[in-house]
Amino acid sequence: MRALVDACQAILAAAAVEDPRAEATDIVTALFDVPRSWATQHASAPVDDLEWKRATDAARRRATGMPLQYAVGRAAFRHLTLDVDPRVLIPRPETELLVELVLEALGGEARGGIAVDVGTGSGAIALALASEGRFDRVIATDISRDALAVAARNVTLHREVLRAVVELRHGSLLAPLRASGTRARVVVSNPPYIAYGEALALPAAVRDWEPAVALFSADEGMRDTARLVREAAEVLEPGGMLALEVDARRASLAAECVAATARFGDVRVVLDLAGRERFVVAKRLTD
Repeated sequence: MRALVDACQAILAAAAVEDPRAEATDIVTALFDVPRSWATQHASAPVDDLEWKRATDAARRRATGMPLQYAVGRAAFRHLTLDVDPRVLIPRPETELLVELVLEALGGEARGGIAVDVGTGSGAIALALASEGRFDRVIATDISRDALAVAARNVTLHREVLRAVVELRHGSLLAPLRASGTRARVVVSNPPYIAYGEALALPAAVRDWEPAVALFSADEGMRDTARLVREAAEVLEPGGMLALEVDARRASLAAECVAATARFGDVRVVLDLAGRERFVVAKRLTD
């Protein structure tokens, strides 16, 4: 194990990666799914040829500037470890809180119903809801078939911990549900919300690696959010919950968009752990 960390460090140092020892340790930690101190505590642990190749290949990918999660092919999300690659966004800690808002809001209510994760990407939100919630079914939509392939892999990997069936549907936003007349108890989403003109201001690790279709939206970042709100008003059953992750700079605009439909009430902007206006939640009113 010590030799493997040394080898990864050498690859990263040759590419002038900042703090190559820490990066090498992070790679080994992620690939072996162990605590960060494990590699040091088990320096004499044997490593087989396949493990060696996986780690050193990941180090070479990381040396190109590829984000760590893509380099190792996995990312943590709540209690799950998900397969990820450049076909999907890397799950963020903020989105874990979005799931928590939904689970807390529905925790004391009757079980059942359908939860919908719009723009599922890796399947992170859908799988968290299906494994931690008490829904009859979780439907995950995405316009990207590549993303749905990644999500399907994660559904298979985590099938044993799921309490509800996760159904993947291809299509833009809520179109796959509207076509079938499906009604939902919850619609939750982390939609694209970055304006195209803001691309150059993004960190290179985001701008150069993560899928543009999941990042950018027209109308100064608001088009997908506005359309999703309109469609959610049709799909949600009375009393259903809408929960959106939004750009902190446009949270008030998103909240106004929700309130303006006249089909939603109890519209709230919720802060993330850093105190930023990050989420908009609302209740579907009775027709």
